[in-house]
Amino acid sequence: MNQAVSEEHARRLSRLDIEAIEMFISFLKLIGLPKSVGEIYGLLFVSSQPLSMDDLIEKLQISMGAASQGLKLLRSVGAVKVVYTPGERRDHYVADLELSKFAASFIKEELNPRMQRALERIERMEKEALLMEEPEKAVAFQRIERLKHWMERGQKMMPWILRFLVS
Repeated sequence: MNQAVSEEHARRLSRLDIEAIEMFISFLKLIGLPKSVGEIYGLLFVSSQPLSMDDLIEKLQISMGAASQGLKLLRSVGAVKVVYTPGERRDHYVADLELSKFAASFIKEELNPRMQRALERIERMEKEALLMEEPEKAVAFQRIERLKHWMERGQKMMPWILRFLVS
């Protein structure tokens, strides 16, 4: 982005907006979500008014596709909801401020299926390792056992994390 565009963009967003957006970008990137999802949620989180998709596109300077996909994902996990805005035909969005619901939904809808796919991949890795020659075979199984250990620990933590978030 050139300097003039950057300054124009910064004028549209308050310092509070920018801080919230950057915080949610960082947090959501950790769990593998696109930057645009963090931008959308961050802006909605601090906005005092419901925002339309056009508002989000203009303020964040993101594409319609990124806004649409981001809102779809955030709605699917309960982080954003549509609210009625008198006199407006377009949908307007607000952030659900119960982050625990968002996190719990993300774990159930996104993280658990990813973990299941990882376990399936580990099984395939074991089958491939059986075909290897020593000493590579021993090293492969040692590494695979480490992956299984990490996955087991992660699975054991999920119920605890969910209880912690929902209480």
